[in-house]
Amino acid sequence: MIVYNVTCHLATDLESAWLEWMRGEHIPEVMATGCFLDVKIMRLLVNAQDDEGVNIAIQYTAQDMAAYERYRDNFAPAMQAKTRERYGEQVLAYRSLLEVLG
Repeated sequence: MIVYNVTCHLATDLESAWLEWMRGEHIPEVMATGCFLDVKIMRLLVNAQDDEGVNIAIQYTAQDMAAYERYRDNFAPAMQAKTRERYGEQVLAYRSLLEVLG
């Protein structure tokens, strides 16, 4: 299994509306690609001392690397562009790829 992790940093006052958009629009669109089996939304509980705002991690689980690569190559650019159009620099995203070992 492969986990595609997208950690987003945003202002606290944007959190509620952003989560509503993520749950109601963005995540359903990502899941509709058929590339992922599951998704989890998590809030980081401890931020760096100089870090204002919130950090939310969205973790999409793919069956294998081929499924992730299909998403990356065919869907990710458009999905990321939609987010940038809507939020610009208000939401900063850091992406990482993890392999489930057990």
